[in-house]
Amino acid sequence: MTAISAKDVAELRKRTGAGMMECKKALEENGGDFEKATDWLRARGIAKSEKRAEKAASEGLVESYIHHNGKVGVLVELNCETDFVARTDDFRGLAKEVAMHVAFANPLAVSAEDVDPAVVERERNVYREQVAQEGKPEAIRAKIVEGKLKKFYSESVLLEQPWVKDDKQTVGDLVKAVSGKLGEKVVVKRFIRMQLGGAV
Repeated sequence: MTAISAKDVAELRKRTGAGMMECKKALEENGGDFEKATDWLRARGIAKSEKRAEKAASEGLVESYIHHNGKVGVLVELNCETDFVARTDDFRGLAKEVAMHVAFANPLAVSAEDVDPAVVERERNVYREQVAQEGKPEAIRAKIVEGKLKKFYSESVLLEQPWVKDDKQTVGDLVKAVSGKLGEKVVVKRFIRMQLGGAV
């Protein structure tokens, strides 16, 4: 019988979403061959066929950050698929980085889809008026307005904002990089930012 390492079991688990014991048994039954082990799990209905993007990220943690002057505070909920990943240094580090970024950059929402449609429409109307005042040709006005809206998102939406520690990548890029490293879906669920004497 082929000796199956814990690393091999973890790799098959990452690929299939099946439990550790099932992955170990599948590898043992198939002489350590990943493809055959995957098919073995699928044939038994054990392997999860859904893609990582469709997986539920229901574990995670709430991270807090209080600015050194004590006048700005942030709570961030960061989710992942398993409690195991939620306890890793990489995951906790990401949560802290996101909380610090929110304190500094004061985004309106996590993603473009989360921005209040009334706010988006108001911005779009302002940009339409600007473009009209500038006398831009009618044929290209809509494209210019969409470009301005994209810039608005990059300034106002957390995942689109340039990361405060490295503006060559967005916060969304940072989340994707950590997600890739951890091998699990990682999602910024929500945040709350409080400023002394100001609105939330």
